Amino acid sequence: MTELSSDRPALRHRAVAELVGTAFLVMAVVGSGIAAQRLSPDDVGLQLLENALATGAALAALIIALQPVSAAFNPVVTALEGLTGALAGRHAVTSVAAQIFGGLVGVVVANLMFGEPTVSLSTTERGGPGRWLLLITALSRSGRPQLIGWAVGAYITAGYWFTSSTSFANPAVTIARMFSDTFAGIAPASVPMFLLAQIAGGAIGYGLARAIYHRPTLTAITQENRRELDATGGRSSRR
Repeated sequence: MTELSSDRPALRHRAVAELVGTAFLVMAVVGSGIAAQRLSPDDVGLQLLENALATGAALAALIIALQPVSAAFNPVVTALEGLTGALAGRHAVTSVAAQIFGGLVGVVVANLMFGEPTVSLSTTERGGPGRWLLLITALSRSGRPQLIGWAVGAYITAGYWFTSSTSFANPAVTIARMFSDTFAGIAPASVPMFLLAQIAGGAIGYGLARAIYHRPTLTAITQENRRELDATGGRSSRR
């Protein structure tokens, strides 16, 4: 009973952080896209710049604010954390569900904020996935998790420009963006290949990070994960 009572708050807090963070991320992506179209109706390049800057800044702020609790906002990242033992299994499953639900909440709120239909299927066909898991894993394994927010935010801002897909790298956000027929939307027919590519990209990014940063560094985040594993009956090795 002691383990369960100490575990439930951590699980609840993690789920709420992932839900809220993903919701605000999708609000930033979709909302800034709608605003960009209205502010710069005749300049697609400027629209993309406005969308990219708002998304990157919001992502950095959300990661920095919520990282002490949980700030993945990405089912691929969370699933890999669960598979590698960095995160307890049911925490991973709950976090992924919270991320997907949060994304759907975020797209509905963004649509409503700008007077768009609550839900509308996107008609924008897209291609070409982006990947950024390498950054997260590399900074975590090298003992610099405090830089993740800045690095990921900057990479996503740049990814809007150097990837043909405008850096679709998050399954929860990709799914949510189906439901807004606006600048940031993605047609349902384009989604399955993006999801497969994101999973493959996550695996490749994690493999590269392990190959480059072969010795994990014990950080406050890994210590917290070990306490979670202990609370759920898991075993953690000590170095």
